[in-house]
Amino acid sequence: MRALVYHCRQQTSWDTVADPAIEEATDAIVRVDATTVCGSDLHILRGDLPEVKPGTVLGHEAVGEVVEVGGEVHYLRPGDQVIVSSVSACGHCRACRDAMYGQCHGGGGWILGSLINGTQAELVRVPFADHSLTPRPTDLPFDDAVLLAELLPTAYEVGVRNGHVSPGDTVVVVGAGPVGLAVVVVARLYSPRRIIVVDLAGARLETALRVGADLAESPGKMIADLSDGPGADVVVEASGDPDGFVLCTRAVRSGGHIANIGAHGRPATLHLESLWRKNVTISTGQVDTSSTPWLLDLMRFGRLPVSPLVTHTFGLDRMEDAYEVFARGNTTGALKVVLHRE
Repeated sequence: MRALVYHCRQQTSWDTVADPAIEEATDAIVRVDATTVCGSDLHILRGDLPEVKPGTVLGHEAVGEVVEVGGEVHYLRPGDQVIVSSVSACGHCRACRDAMYGQCHGGGGWILGSLINGTQAELVRVPFADHSLTPRPTDLPFDDAVLLAELLPTAYEVGVRNGHVSPGDTVVVVGAGPVGLAVVVVARLYSPRRIIVVDLAGARLETALRVGADLAESPGKMIADLSDGPGADVVVEASGDPDGFVLCTRAVRSGGHIANIGAHGRPATLHLESLWRKNVTISTGQVDTSSTPWLLDLMRFGRLPVSPLVTHTFGLDRMEDAYEVFARGNTTGALKVVLHRE
């Protein structure tokens, strides 16, 4: 099969590699019909995740068709259409019993495209298939379904839920990349008083308004007003930039929540000299994807207007072009890039 292979910092290639095979009785082999490039993949290329070894096939989000299952896979069979979760879950450890699949202690967690070969390929081996694959209704398009593999669950679980977004809240989202915009889409379900999006890219601010933000601006007067005034009830850090985190600490009100989603490759300063008296809660987290079935139902009933999030599509064999376009999102306008099997 063909796959995107990681070699070292800033070096990958679209290569011919061996087809995956069943290694454990709980495995499934899935033919990839659509996959994506994620910000975490860019962190790997920058050398931020040294645990990713040379020779690893990248990628951790996909939809496709089951082509083979192991003897201990009970709920899936060849021919089933599925969403491949970015997180693998053994289903039996303490973390999995608490639906904290991202913290799985039984060999799961974020392993696809990290510790084992991933989804940016024609075929992928999915461990713990019964717990790591979600049936895809055939009327749900690939470009929508693939957003349920990681993006939308991350926005909901790590942003909206961890941030305790509630009716009447003022919500600030710092960073209008794919996950920040997905936070806007999901947060609207909770009837906040207003959602403010902050970013440096004008095109992304325009998209923020299209998906439901009430205000979208570069860092400036609005953040200054929040800092000097009552502040925001919930601030979601979705930029992955240390300065973005500092912005969050300025915008949050006393007693408010900061929900960090952004993957930080560099240290961020925690200004306790200004925060210690504010009674602020800061949350971090690895997505669990336990919310995928619920979000899937919302999507099917038209409650999640996600079509503006997919801006570019490519064939699988143009994987390296897709990376280039995605990495230059501020100039190309790329948000979510989806690659299709041809």
